[in-house]
Amino acid sequence: MRLNSDELWRQYRQEKRTIAQLARAHACSERTIRRHLACAQKNAQFAEHQNVNVILDTTYFGRTWGVMVLLDSLSGQALSVQIVRYETNALYQQALQQLLDKGINLQSIICDGRRGLLDLFPHTPTQMCQFHQIKIVKRYLTNNPKSPAAKDLHQLVLTLTNSTEKQFQAAFNGWFEQHKNYLNERTYNEQTGKSSYTHKRLRSAYLSLKRHLPYLFTFEHFPNLEIPNTTNLLESRFASLKDHLRCHRGLNRENKIKFIKDYFSI
Repeated sequence: MRLNSDELWRQYRQEKRTIAQLARAHACSERTIRRHLACAQKNAQFAEHQNVNVILDTTYFGRTWGVMVLLDSLSGQALSVQIVRYETNALYQQALQQLLDKGINLQSIICDGRRGLLDLFPHTPTQMCQFHQIKIVKRYLTNNPKSPAAKDLHQLVLTLTNSTEKQFQAAFNGWFEQHKNYLNERTYNEQTGKSSYTHKRLRSAYLSLKRHLPYLFTFEHFPNLEIPNTTNLLESRFASLKDHLRCHRGLNRENKIKFIKDYFSI
């Protein structure tokens, strides 16, 4: 029976069948299978809904390139998939503008809090991923902070996803009032005659929360838009993508890119 390149690609991508398995199933060489996979016609198409909540993020494959994805949280479908060398705000802005140029309404943007990204479209409701905020604080304080102030802030940030804005703001203000003297302690350097904050990592964790607080509960302000409070939907897609790719080790870059775009296409 004559081999169908597109059908082989479907089995390869969707059924996680390896080249060796396909070669055995169709009684041909692996070289033949590779040739047909390379010929498969995959013109990836992405969703173009009228109103979207855009989750955006980039995941990397090695050190030289990654894939930047804009995903609609309402439909669960990808709106844009681009291969990039670096994650930059300019690329995100360009991709979002391309959606606007198509007449798509950006109801909201959900992102990981990358510096400058939260203010990219100041007139569009923007949600900072709460789990990324928790990770930022834990990175500064570790999972086992020593001081009472750090322990209390660590415990406080763990309540973020289960708190309302009013509850969290009140608890955050309470933490500051209780620990502000410790937070503002300075160490004097006799050699330089200058002083600096003693608990720098604690201050960094505190300032990160303070800076991002206006974006952590955007979803509460627009209940009718169904804005998610995390980027988890896209993170799970990235994890699933890489799980699929692990079944096809040895893909060259060209076929891997085709695989990725096909994975996110409608």
